[in-house]
Amino acid sequence: MKKLLPALAVDVVLVIVFCAIGRRSHDEANALAGLASTAWPFLGGLAAGWLATYALYRKKFDALSVVPTGVLVWLTTLVVGMLLRVVGGQGTAFSFILVAATVLAVFLIGWRAVYAAVRARTTR
Repeated sequence: MKKLLPALAVDVVLVIVFCAIGRRSHDEANALAGLASTAWPFLGGLAAGWLATYALYRKKFDALSVVPTGVLVWLTTLVVGMLLRVVGGQGTAFSFILVAATVLAVFLIGWRAVYAAVRARTTR
């Protein structure tokens, strides 16, 4: 349980960073309200991913694992995030889906992979 909150916090920060980078790359105005508008679908997807992963792997849940946690959280964040964007009247162009899939994978799976590599190296 002590690993749960820090891992969740890292995921939340990285989803917000993803949204901030996207807004910045398009020179979007209205910084705080705009960031909230862009981030809420993906934060909703992130919450769904965490809940689903925990429910599926309750007995063996490891917030720091690449598989299944990182992969399931990434996929759910992406899919639910895009669905919520549609519901919210926001765009889901194919190129945006590809960029979001790539960046979110690097962020949500990547930090867990780096953590696992560092942990394995330090335990040798």
